Amino acid sequence: MDGFTGSLDDSMSGASVSDVQERLVSLELRVQQQEDELTVMKAALADVLRRLASSEESATPTSSTKKQHGGKGTVPLREAYSMSCITNGASGRKPSHRERDSASLSVTRKDTVSSAAKSGAERRKEVSSQRSQMEEIQEREEPLSTAPVPSPSPSPSPSPSPNPPHSQRPGQPADSSKGPPPAKSVKRGSGMERSHSSTWESGEESRNKLVKAASTSKLLTKMMKNSDRHKDPVVSQAKMSTREKNSQAEGNHIKMFMRGRPITMFIPSDVENYEEVRTELPTERLKLEWVYGYRGRDCRANVWLLPTGEMVYFIASVVVLFNYEERTQRHYLGHTDCVKCLAIHPDKIRIATGQIAGVDKDGRPLQPHVRVWDSVSLSTLQVIGLGTFERGVGSLAFSKADSGQHLSVIDDCNDHMLTVWDWQKKAKIAEIKTTNEVVLAVEFHPTDPNTIVTCGKSHIFFWTWSGSSLARKQGIFGKYEKPKFVQCLAFLSTGDILTGDSGGIMLVWTRTSVEPAPGKGPKAYQISRQVRAHEGSVFTLCQMRSGTLLTGGGKDHKIILWDHDLRPEREIEVPDQYGTIRAVAEGKGEEFLVGTSRNFILRGTFNDGFQVEVQGHTDELWGLASHPFRDLFLTCGQDRQVCLWNSVDHCLEWSRLLEEHGHCADFHPSGAVVAIGTHSGKWYVLDADTTDLVAIHTDGNEQLSLMRFSVDGTLLAVGSHDNFIYLYTVAEKGRKYTRYGKCTGHSSYITHLDWSPDNSFIMSNSGDYEILYWDIPNGCKLIRNRSECKDIDWATYTCVLGYHVFGVWPEGSDGTDINALVRSHNRKVIALADDFCKVHLFAYPCSRAKAPSHKYSAHSSHVTNVSFLYSDSHLVSTGGKDTSIMQWRLVEKTPSLVPSDSSLSLGEGLLHNSTPRRMDSILTISSTPTEPPTPLPAPPAPCGSNTPPPTPTEEPAPLPTANGTQESSPETPPLTELTPPHSESTPPPSDSTVSLKDSLDPSDDTATPSDEGMPPFTPPS
Repeated sequence: MDGFTGSLDDSMSGASVSDVQERLVSLELRVQQQEDELTVMKAALADVLRRLASSEESATPTSSTKKQHGGKGTVPLREAYSMSCITNGASGRKPSHRERDSASLSVTRKDTVSSAAKSGAERRKEVSSQRSQMEEIQEREEPLSTAPVPSPSPSPSPSPSPNPPHSQRPGQPADSSKGPPPAKSVKRGSGMERSHSSTWESGEESRNKLVKAASTSKLLTKMMKNSDRHKDPVVSQAKMSTREKNSQAEGNHIKMFMRGRPITMFIPSDVENYEEVRTELPTERLKLEWVYGYRGRDCRANVWLLPTGEMVYFIASVVVLFNYEERTQRHYLGHTDCVKCLAIHPDKIRIATGQIAGVDKDGRPLQPHVRVWDSVSLSTLQVIGLGTFERGVGSLAFSKADSGQHLSVIDDCNDHMLTVWDWQKKAKIAEIKTTNEVVLAVEFHPTDPNTIVTCGKSHIFFWTWSGSSLARKQGIFGKYEKPKFVQCLAFLSTGDILTGDSGGIMLVWTRTSVEPAPGKGPKAYQISRQVRAHEGSVFTLCQMRSGTLLTGGGKDHKIILWDHDLRPEREIEVPDQYGTIRAVAEGKGEEFLVGTSRNFILRGTFNDGFQVEVQGHTDELWGLASHPFRDLFLTCGQDRQVCLWNSVDHCLEWSRLLEEHGHCADFHPSGAVVAIGTHSGKWYVLDADTTDLVAIHTDGNEQLSLMRFSVDGTLLAVGSHDNFIYLYTVAEKGRKYTRYGKCTGHSSYITHLDWSPDNSFIMSNSGDYEILYWDIPNGCKLIRNRSECKDIDWATYTCVLGYHVFGVWPEGSDGTDINALVRSHNRKVIALADDFCKVHLFAYPCSRAKAPSHKYSAHSSHVTNVSFLYSDSHLVSTGGKDTSIMQWRLVEKTPSLVPSDSSLSLGEGLLHNSTPRRMDSILTISSTPTEPPTPLPAPPAPCGSNTPPPTPTEEPAPLPTANGTQESSPETPPLTELTPPHSESTPPPSDSTVSLKDSLDPSDDTATPSDEGMPPFTPPS
C-alpha cells in the first residue's frame, strides 16, 4: 500500500475498500505494538523501583556514599533502562568501547542498520538543559515537600578526543576526579529522555522523584515540548525508525548495527557539525533507454511483429517494442514481476501480457494478473485477475470471431484453471478446472465464437462455451500414437485444427458430422490426417497471411514452409549456436522472425539466411565493467560468455566463451585489456579489441568476487571468497602481472574494494560487514587505527559500507540486500542494485539514515551490478535470474518546472518512448547474414565501427510518434505532470520512497501502469 494516496469516493469497489481495511488493520496492529512496548517499559520501571527500595532497606551508609558517586547502587536501574533504550554516550566523559558495546546490546535485536548522531558538546548542553527543566517541574509539583530538591550540577567533561578512548577494565572503579561515569540517555516510548548525574539525593527523596517522574503526565508533556526545541528532537520510540533506534554518534564517529554487529564509521574532518549534514533527493533521474536480451529459454510464442514495424517481446518485467530498422526501443513498464506470456488483439494494436506471482521487499505477495495495454500510447487499458490467479498466467488468447471482446487465460496453478473474461468490463464470465497436467496453449476458434481449444501434456481439450458454463470434450487419439506433449496448435482456413506434438507429428482435427447423444455435450473432433513434420518435437506453428504454414522444430532446428495442402515447400536450419526454436512469427514480406532457447531473436528468409536482431545472456549475470574512455561496457555471467557491448549503437561488439563461469571484471585504465575473475579462483586477461588471451592466473580455489585496477593501472587487487585480497604489479599496459602481496585480516569473504588516488591505500568490505583499510606500500599491512583513513578521498566508491554511503541501507536489512553500489565520476549521485529488483539513485554523499532515493523497476530478479559509463551519461544494470541488461539514461530534472496540477491528456502523459528516433542513430541493416567470427559462440549484430561516435550534446526537436503526439526529449523536464486516477485493480507502487508526484513522473519506474481509469480503447475503424 506504499504510495497509496487516492481518496475514497462513492464508486470505490470492494477490492479498494478491502485494501483500506487492510491498511487500517496494519495501523491498528502497530498502535497495539506500541502500547505493548509502553506497558513493558512501565513494568520495567516498576521493577526498578522495587529493586531500589529493597536495596535501600538493607543498605549501609557506605553503600549510600557509593551510590552518590555512581557506584554499584545504580547498576539495576541502568540495566533496566537498557532493556528498552539506546545509548547516546555523549554526556560526561566518553564511555569505553566495552561499555558502549554492552550498552548497545538492547538495540541489536532487530538486526537493522540506522544512524543518528550529535556532537559531544551539543548533547551535553541538551542533557544539562533537560536536567534543569526536570528539576524545575518537580519543584513545582512538590509544594508540600519539607526538603528542597538540590539541582544537579554535573562536573564539566573534557573535550572530545579525536582518537577513541582506551577501554576500561571490567570492575575498575571510575575516578570521581575525572568526571562522572557515562550518562545513559534513554529514549522512552513516551518521548521522555533521562540522564543520571554524578550526585544522587538520599534514598527516600530519590525514590519519590523517580515515582513522580514516571507517573506524572504533566512532566512527560513538558519534556516532549522541551525536546521539540532542539535540532534533533527526542522522538517517541514508537515513531522512531529501527535505524534511528539502532544508531549512535560518539564524538568523531558514527556507529550502526547490522544483524547485531556494530559497524563504526569515522566522520571526516571537513564535517564540522554532523547535525547540519542533510541528504536530499538527487536532481538526476533515470530513464530506461535500452534493454538487452530476450526471454526465450522457457517461453513460447512470445515474438510478434506489429503493423508499426516493431517487434514485441519481453524480458524480466519489461515488454519491449523494438523497431529493428530505426534501431529504437519503447518499453511497457506496467508489470511488477516476470512477464511470462503475450497475446495480440485482432486489431494488432492492443496487447495482453500475463505475469507470475511474486513478493515485494516487505514479503507481501504481488498477485499474478493480466494487463491489457495500448501498443501506441503504452497506456494500460485494464488489469485483469487480481486475486483470481494463484501462481501465474501460463498462457492467454484473445477471441477472434467477436473482434477480440473476450480473453481466455490459463492459470499455472495445480488445477490449471481456465477462465474467460469480458476484459473491457473486467468481468469473469466462466471458470473451470482443466487438468492437473501441464497446459501449454489456449486459443479461441477463429470462426466459432463458442469454441476454445487447450492442449498440453498428453491431452487436447475442445471446450464449448455457453454463457457462464464450459463443456469439455477430450480429443481421442485412437489408432494414432498418443504423444507425450501436444506442444502447439493452429487453425486452418477450412476451420480444422492443426496440432504439433513432441513426436514430430502434425495432426489435423476435424469436427465430426455425427450429432451427439442428448446430454453428451457438443460435437467431438476427430483426427482426419497425420503428417510427419520434424525430427524431434514440433515446437511452434505459425499461420501466414497467404494461408501457408511455418513450423519450427526442436531437435532438428529446422523451419519448414508448408503449402495449403500441408506439403513441404522450403526449409532452412537455424545454426546450433542459437539454440532450439521457441517461437516463429511472420515478418515483413518474405521475412520471418525466430525466437530461440538461447535468447536470440533472428530475422531471416529462406534465401538469405538469418541475421541476429536481439541477443543476450542465458544465465545469471554478475560481472560488469565500463570502458575507461569509450561508450562500451562488458558483461560476464554463469553462461560462461563474456560480451562487450556498444552503448551507442546498442549492439554486441564481440563475445567469447570462457572455460568457467565469469563473476567479476574490470578494464585496465589504458582500455587495452580487461581482467575477468571466475568461480574457481582462476582469472583471465583478454585483449579488449581482439579477445585474445593475454594472461591467466589462479589465486586460491574459491570464487573471485572482484577485480580492481589502481588509478594509474600499475597495481591489480583481486578479492576472493577465501577472505584474502591478492595484489599484483602490472606492466606493459596490463599485459604482464607479478604477485606483489596479500592482504590478510578479513574474517569473511571479500565483497567490495576501492583504491585511493595515490595507490597507497585500499578500503574493503567483507561478508560479515567489516570495513578495513590497508597500507599497500608497507607490505599490504592492515591499518589498525581506522580513524587515520577517515579523510582519504577514494578514487572510486563501490564499497557498500562507509561514512559516505551508509544512508543507502534500507530499514530491516539483513546485510545482504545491497548487491552493488557505484558513485558517478562527477561525484553527484550513487547508483545501487538491490535484492528487490530495484535500481536506486541517491545523492552523494549519503551520510544520513533514511536517505531518500529514486527507485526504478524493470528487472524481475535481484539486480546484481550497476556501473556508470565513463561520461556519466548512462547507467548500466544487470539482472540475476532474469539475465537482462538495462541501459538507463541520466536525465537532469528541475522540480520547479513540474507544477502540481496537470493539464496533459492521459495519452500524452503516459507516452513513454524511451529512445528518440534520431537520424544519427539509425543503423542500416544488411540483408546478407553475418558470418560468425571463429572464436565467438554467436555472431554479433551489425555494429559498424568499433569506435563509438561522440555523444551528441544537443537533442533534436521532438518527433511525432505513431499516435500523432509529440514526445519530449529525455533531457527536457515535462512542463506539466500527469496524475492519473488510481484504479482499484492497479497494484500499489510499494517501492515508492518519494512523493506521489515523483512516483508518477514519466521518467520514473511507474511510467505507465497507473492509468486503468481510462475508458476502454476503441480502435480506429
